[in-house]
Amino acid sequence: ACAPPSGRAWLRVIGGLALLVVGGRAVVAGAVELAAHWGLSEALIALTIVSAGTSLPELATSAVAAWRRNADIAVGNVVGSNIFNVFFILGASAVIRPLPFAPERSADVAVTVAASLLLFLAAFTGRRHRLDRWEAGVFLSCYAGYLGYLAVRG
Repeated sequence: ACAPPSGRAWLRVIGGLALLVVGGRAVVAGAVELAAHWGLSEALIALTIVSAGTSLPELATSAVAAWRRNADIAVGNVVGSNIFNVFFILGASAVIRPLPFAPERSADVAVTVAASLLLFLAAFTGRRHRLDRWEAGVFLSCYAGYLGYLAVRG
């Protein structure tokens, strides 16, 4: 049988959760301030800086998993995180306060759908069922193009 968690373990969990809340507030406040300072939309900052910052742990996990030849972990981490973000995080956020959807955000949703379809095609075409370096280059190029589109769109 397992020993019950120590008070120290509970303190770490509660402290970690508190730091997550504080960190989340700091990220939002900083993003809003950057958007105002640079004259950019909050959506643009969220789609670039905030999303990149929150994805760094996923990048580290997937890169290490790929390096160690654990493809299931690398792909599952990315796909699972996106599913979790769309269904749980977006759903929980809308339960807290309904989120209006601006029609001009439709292009961002279309890019998300297109990226998912592109990943599906890349993963399930060919005999080896893997994402090759050239396909990864296509994904990176598409992202660079999307960032360019966001910069022009404002």
